This record gives sequence, structure tokens and C-alpha cells, in this order.
Amino acid sequence: MDYRRIGKSGLKVSVLGFGNWLTHGGGIDDDVARACVRKAWDLGINFFDTADIYRKGAAEEFLGPQLRAFRRQDIVLATKVFWPMSDNVNDRGLSRKHIHEGVENSLRRLQVDYIDLYQCHRHDPDTEVYEVVRAMDDLIRRGKILYWGVSEWPALEIKNACAIARELHADPPISEQPEYSLAARRVETNGVQRACLQEGMGMLVWSPLKQGLLTGKYSGGKVPAGSRAGNAQMNMFLTQIDREIVDRADRLRPIALAHDATLAQLALAWVISRPAVSSAILGASRPEQVEENVAALNVKLTDADLAQMDELFSADRFR
Repeated sequence: MDYRRIGKSGLKVSVLGFGNWLTHGGGIDDDVARACVRKAWDLGINFFDTADIYRKGAAEEFLGPQLRAFRRQDIVLATKVFWPMSDNVNDRGLSRKHIHEGVENSLRRLQVDYIDLYQCHRHDPDTEVYEVVRAMDDLIRRGKILYWGVSEWPALEIKNACAIARELHADPPISEQPEYSLAARRVETNGVQRACLQEGMGMLVWSPLKQGLLTGKYSGGKVPAGSRAGNAQMNMFLTQIDREIVDRADRLRPIALAHDATLAQLALAWVISRPAVSSAILGASRPEQVEENVAALNVKLTDADLAQMDELFSADRFR
């Protein structure tokens, strides 16, 4: 396993992280989920990412006890706050009230004393960024969190948060968590990647395999048994197979074969080679998937490989 700093912070995470967006708390069998966490750890993954909204807290409740098998100082635990957790008008967003209550609830569900990285799951147009920066800095000073970051924030608001933090002599965000893959390259065109590079922030990217569309498993439009698209508990964000993505991924097979790699490993090797990327977050429904994906670290892409991949999946087309 390789490890990288998140941006210019001193925090180091495995270049491949482990997330439980759709899997834990109901997506897959609990015993399989435990095996996936253990496999990730055994392969050197130290970065575990979740969110309060995942299964409305059930994903955090499942992950916490699994991580207790490891020394707390050996893992980097990240979670998020923003989405509504109840019908309560204040149980959502990024107000100081919701951030304060959200972190306490996440700490209880995860069974830990502090969170390494607390992330604002979206930008909140109803809350001034000043309030968010102050609330996060207060949590750091109180020892509830060590660092904070954002997820899917516009480039302008990322820069705004960093500027306000500098003005207040407060801790700035160290990370942005956007979707990023060969088939989702909008961070390259909407200014987010550039803002992260300018502000010294690392990108912790989600869905680096475009929910499996880049793995080759859906070739010809088929939906194999056991795949995400074929699982009613996990396919709510994959309601149909994008044949263009699948067909273009199939055209990458010669490159994968030249590296003795799978299409999934090829796609992961590409995304972790991109500027500002500190870690790519993996989801897994089987331990074997974790093992296959971590082997992407052995794939060293050439300039010719990158050019061909860019031709098939251009940033202007796949946003």
C-alpha cells in the first residue's frame, strides 16, 4: 500500500480508501461486510470513510464496532454531515446547531472519542460559510475532530472557505470529496481540481469505478447476478446501464491486457495518478473485490496509455 498526505496537511491516508456508502447497514450481508473491512485492513488500507446519512445512521453504527478491532491511532476515520436526518427543520444543513449535534451523534454511532476528518457533505446555501468555518474550528479546538473537509462543493465556495479561515486564523478545510473517474471528469472543467491545487487541499474521490460501469462486468448491457445494478438494496443510483460508458470501457481492454490488469485496476490506476488526488474510495460487496482493486497499485500507466484513455474518455464529454 502507498500512503499520501491529504493536500498540504500532515495527515496521511492510504491511496485507496474504503467506504460504505451503499453496502453497510443493509446493502450486503453483515458477515460479508465484516470480511470486506478486515480484508481492506489486511491489505494496508487505513482510511475508512462513511457518513451519517448512509442508511440513516446504520452504516456508521455498523462500521464503528468493526474498526474497534484495530488500534484507534492506526486508522483515519472520516464521516460527514449535511443531509436531513429527521423531519426536524434544524436536523439538516450546516448550521452551527446541526454541525454540533451531528458530530455528537456520529461519535456515538461510531463508538469513538474523536473523528479524524469531518466533512461537509454538500454546500449549504442557507448558512454563511463564516458560520461553517467557525463551527468546524470550534470542534477542532474542543478535540471532537482533528481536521475538516468538504464534499461536492463548488470551486468558488471552496476558495471562500479557505479565505475566511485565513482571515479568522482558523483551521481551513484540508480536503474535497468529489465524484471523479474516467467517466466523471467534471472536477477538471468546473474549477474544483484547480481550486484544490491552489489551496493545498487533497481530493478524496468517490465512485472511481463509476459504480462498476468501468469494470467490464456490464459488457453488452448485461446485469450479472450479485452486481450493484442487480441488487435492489444498492441500485437506487444505478437505475440503468450507460451503454456508452460500458462500450468505451471495453475498448480499453488491450491496455489492461498489456499490463496484466483488469479494467477495474486500469480505471483505478488512472484516477490515483491525477493531480490533487490523495485517495480513491472503494466500495466492495465481496472481499475479493477489495483484493483485486488494491492490485491497481501495481499498474504503471505510460504516456501512450494515458493519451488513449483520454481520447476515449475526454473531460469535455464525460463531466
